[in-house]
Amino acid sequence: MNAFEIRGGNPLSGIITPQGAKNEALQVLCAALLTDEPVTFTNVPDILDVNTLIDVLADMNVKVSRPAANTVVLQATDINTEYFSDRSFQKKSGKLRGAVMLAGPMLARFRKAHIPQPGGDKIGRRRLDTHIRGFESLGVKFDYDTELSMFTLDGSALKGARILMEEPSVTGTANIIMAAVLAEGTTTIYNAACEPYVQQLCNMLNSMGADIKGISSNLLTINGVQKLHGCNHRMLADMIEVGSFIGLAAMTQSELTIRNADVQHLGIIPDIFQRLGIELHIKGDDIHIPAQDHYRIQKFIDGSILTVYDHPWPGFTPDLLSIILVTATQAKGTVLVHQKMFESRLFFVDKLIEMGAQIVLCDPHRAVVIGLDRTMPLRGITMSSPDIRAGVALLIAALSAKGKSTIQNIEQIDRGYERIDERLNALGADIRRV
Repeated sequence: MNAFEIRGGNPLSGIITPQGAKNEALQVLCAALLTDEPVTFTNVPDILDVNTLIDVLADMNVKVSRPAANTVVLQATDINTEYFSDRSFQKKSGKLRGAVMLAGPMLARFRKAHIPQPGGDKIGRRRLDTHIRGFESLGVKFDYDTELSMFTLDGSALKGARILMEEPSVTGTANIIMAAVLAEGTTTIYNAACEPYVQQLCNMLNSMGADIKGISSNLLTINGVQKLHGCNHRMLADMIEVGSFIGLAAMTQSELTIRNADVQHLGIIPDIFQRLGIELHIKGDDIHIPAQDHYRIQKFIDGSILTVYDHPWPGFTPDLLSIILVTATQAKGTVLVHQKMFESRLFFVDKLIEMGAQIVLCDPHRAVVIGLDRTMPLRGITMSSPDIRAGVALLIAALSAKGKSTIQNIEQIDRGYERIDERLNALGADIRRV
């Protein structure tokens, strides 16, 4: 098992470019199954989760080529629809949350599919009800194999329908969209997720010949078509990396420029970091964060303590709450972090407390952070990364800490961040992969 050894306390300086968006990649790569023509993707993040999904597609007989760095061409001409019963799929899908995204396009094109129980992060339950209920509305029947933890879906009666989603699930919305684009008739999805990654998927499908209206809203209308063709698609910059770099700059008193950040797709992310007192300047698609000795957490207008919580888009993404929490440890002031979606995502705070942070874990969903205002630097310790986002939050804490820290189980970090040690070392960090 690999680990990072970090010697903290060094201010960083320079320019960093965020990778392509991981969560977008896990959706749009699966959409290549909807056509037998080649689909070219650029700005593809070279990370473990995305490469595992590409391996799964290759195992299904999708032709894969990589003509340039961060560029992938997929052509799904002759698909092995029986691959899902193979033990290698069961093994790989157990490590990959994105494997669930194969179901929509397989139902649309081949009228049958399988969904494994989601793998990936250990951050709490990941229900598949939204996916299954949406497919049922489209006429799909399902059976569940308890021994294999696998849903088998029969889409022979697939047809358009009116769907009211019980929750605006991003992956659920994307899966239902991909199933509906080749279904007979019209599908409407109300309470649909409207995150930029869903917008990107819809725009890509329209460029392939789909007919989707209402993009960027929570009411989508999809008129089924008979066939889709290939296209070229560029993935957005990863908003989670952008937010991580803003928090990193503040914690380490660094001057950083985040280049090509796709700012118009960041929503309220810059605003939330500014509420922590972090100064940032947006110039076109670049974000400049000057070195700050201190940053003060704002309060609400009535003087009460600031609360930062996750909410469906255009609210604040849950993937950045770990970064907000660790960044607040060295701010001046107090903030309540409320993680509504996953009940295990705040449990990494015990490591921050061991490093010297002042945090009260109220329950599995809420933590109060009392900022130290740099009066007491965090101290280096040995810790383990429980999931992707907490792992990077711990890495940020270690880079700001005094002394040496060791982070084990960094495979979790590698799942979501491309060569993060090399890229940060180029800015002046001291990270060794051991």
